[in-house]
Amino acid sequence: MTKVSDGPRSFGPAEPISGDNWLTTLSEPQLPTEIYVLENGKPRRLTHHMDEFLAPLSLASVEGFTSKSSDGTQVSGLLFRPAGVPPGQKLPLILFIHGGPVGQDDYSFDLTRQMLAAGGYAVAAVNYRGSNGRGLEFSKTISGDWGNKEVIDLHGAIDQLVKMGVADPDKLGVAGWSYGGILTDYLIASDTRFKAASSGAGTGFTLSLYGVDQYISQYNNEIGTPWTSIDKYLKISYPLLKADHIKTPTLFMSGEKDFNVPTAGSEQMYQALRTLGVPTELIVYPGQFHGITVPSYQKDRFDRWLAWFGKYLK
Repeated sequence: MTKVSDGPRSFGPAEPISGDNWLTTLSEPQLPTEIYVLENGKPRRLTHHMDEFLAPLSLASVEGFTSKSSDGTQVSGLLFRPAGVPPGQKLPLILFIHGGPVGQDDYSFDLTRQMLAAGGYAVAAVNYRGSNGRGLEFSKTISGDWGNKEVIDLHGAIDQLVKMGVADPDKLGVAGWSYGGILTDYLIASDTRFKAASSGAGTGFTLSLYGVDQYISQYNNEIGTPWTSIDKYLKISYPLLKADHIKTPTLFMSGEKDFNVPTAGSEQMYQALRTLGVPTELIVYPGQFHGITVPSYQKDRFDRWLAWFGKYLK
């Protein structure tokens, strides 16, 4: 089992209990969340709920890296290296993109990326423009301009990992859920470098979701209405409208009752790739909303990810 390190940590909200002592939660890249007390600013662990879970595991190491995008923007990311891999060995890489887009990958325990790394992959998490953690302006950069600067940042991060000798440029994969799935669609439509992809709860035809998903206020305020801003809608809908550029075998996944990013977004991309003869599959989880909550379905999703990437990247 990996012990708690003195490296980066992710603290949860703190509650005062007495004097200078505060109760909080803490997570580390190789330690799921536990309860701690902060005594004069120093954490002392109170619970050990995850010890039995961690005991038999060999977890990936996690390190930060930075990359520079083609327009000069500096972006931060995290790299998961599988346990037991000799230094300097190139690996197949999976870029697993966070959702939001106003989300952030930090130095907390990440089961999804740990599971993918356990399959023998280097796994990258990238805080592209639109993420939080670097101020409001950084988050607002992509307002009304989806599938542009984020894509530039993600490609820049991959270029950096190839340059570092971590990623095999001939064995690149990409995946994500929610806005991570949407960005997966953007990435495979903008470049053929990826040998495999998995888009979860995504869409490649934003125009078709106007009035269907839960983002009507965002569409009206950020992009405009389709009858006044059709050019903007067509621009950000390029994954479906330029689907004939896609060569990447892609696994699409969705929850049957997802009203956040409805299944239609995945169905459209799946049907486009089928029409084009690109290898593809569509998995719809019965009764599930935007997140997959049934344990057997969660396991099934991991199994399918590893099988799909194993087929095309190994």
